[in-house]
Amino acid sequence: MDFSVTSLLCFGALLYAVVQLVRFVRADADFTLLWAAAVGNKPEKNLCGKVVWITGASSGIGEELAYQLASLGARLILSARREDELKRVKNCCLSHSILEEGDILVLPLDLLERGSHEAKMKIAIEYFGNIDILINNGGRSQRSLFLETSIEVYQALMDLNFLGTVSLTKQVLPHMTQRGTGSVVTISSVVGLVGAPLSTGYSASKHALQGFFNSLRTELTDYPGITISTVCPGPVQSQIVHNAFTEEVDRPMFSAGDQQHKMLTSRCVRLILVGIANRIKEMWIAHQPFLLFYYLWQYTPTWAWAITDLLGRKRVQNFKAGLDADSSYFMKPKTS
Repeated sequence: MDFSVTSLLCFGALLYAVVQLVRFVRADADFTLLWAAAVGNKPEKNLCGKVVWITGASSGIGEELAYQLASLGARLILSARREDELKRVKNCCLSHSILEEGDILVLPLDLLERGSHEAKMKIAIEYFGNIDILINNGGRSQRSLFLETSIEVYQALMDLNFLGTVSLTKQVLPHMTQRGTGSVVTISSVVGLVGAPLSTGYSASKHALQGFFNSLRTELTDYPGITISTVCPGPVQSQIVHNAFTEEVDRPMFSAGDQQHKMLTSRCVRLILVGIANRIKEMWIAHQPFLLFYYLWQYTPTWAWAITDLLGRKRVQNFKAGLDADSSYFMKPKTS
């Protein structure tokens, strides 16, 4: 009898382990976020009617955030440098949602012009009366080797990605603390948690954001209604590679390479909205093998270093050959 019970327990444990392994192989986000997607609060209910300010809203993840939030009935403040592109995004939002003209404010903003952020904040408050969610999405990436890159590129990355984001947050957060409620959501990156070749400056700026917002979160324990969230996506189909910094500040990318193997922007954004609706503090969003990297770096950094060194060498080789650097991590293109 004891042997039968023991065998049954062992079989149950083995079956559970196999199921979890299969889930992990198929996963495209951390288990906390996927659990929230399955049984947690739904964005359709929690984000409808919210006032959401999106920076970097003219393309990529920011543009897709605008579309999905509009479809949920959220009111939007769209910011980026290119006003014509923001108007295009606004028109698309209006044509594919029940929102009306007055539900979307186009508010051009340059993260580098920190002296203008207070005035932009006042315009947003005067227009809607409040801001429920700030999504810090604006920024640029990098594709260049450190030995070939000017120091001005590193200055530009920190000014834009880090100080620009901190500056706007500095303007919005007092409004949220006064109301006692709100969410600040910052789009970081997998390289905000780990390093990657060709992205030394970009990675540094994202590490800075991680450290800043992790520290800020602990300062706001007296404001339980305010959520500080960071989102760490792996490679996503967007324009960020096309607009990346190279060896010199004004030198454009020669070739971004094929992006089809990366996660669909729509899937990434859906998971972000799930995380916002469930007040998740940190979100890991990526296809395999990137998701495995997150867990390896979190729990077994020695193994992670060994794997990263191998794949990092291939990443540099792809870059020098004119291929997309991120393709070195994939066995075959991602189609869904």
